[in-house]
Amino acid sequence: MPLNPKIEQFVADNPQGVLTTYRRNGKAQMSIVTVRPHRGGIGISITEDRIKFKNLLRNGDCSLLVSAADWWSGFLVFDGRAELTWSGNTDAEELRLARREIYSAMTRKRTDDWDEYDRLVDDDKRVAVILNPTHIYGTAFKPGWPPPNAPI
Repeated sequence: MPLNPKIEQFVADNPQGVLTTYRRNGKAQMSIVTVRPHRGGIGISITEDRIKFKNLLRNGDCSLLVSAADWWSGFLVFDGRAELTWSGNTDAEELRLARREIYSAMTRKRTDDWDEYDRLVDDDKRVAVILNPTHIYGTAFKPGWPPPNAPI
């Protein structure tokens, strides 16, 4: 589902989140991540050597909590499925471009040295993740949201 512009703005204004993936035994694994609205979903950059990647590779179902900076004036939870673009399912050129696209979405800028960036993220084994939400909920939808003087 494409994100409502207010939701996109909330995520852009609050780029920290907690990603929940599921271990082999079904228990939740939570990780702090940086997020941005991207291609109708939420863009996240992770690495191939982390548990969250292994969990998503086995089971793409996940949830993401994005909270206002003060933790009290609103939050959204995105339930959905992760789309992974990584070295095991993507050719080198497509992966290079996907990593650049996620970097630009995450940082809202371009690097001065793309060749150096490509080398660093290749060494880091970066994975471009798009969380495609199927359900969104949270206090950001309550009446009176956003709160007075909110940056939205």
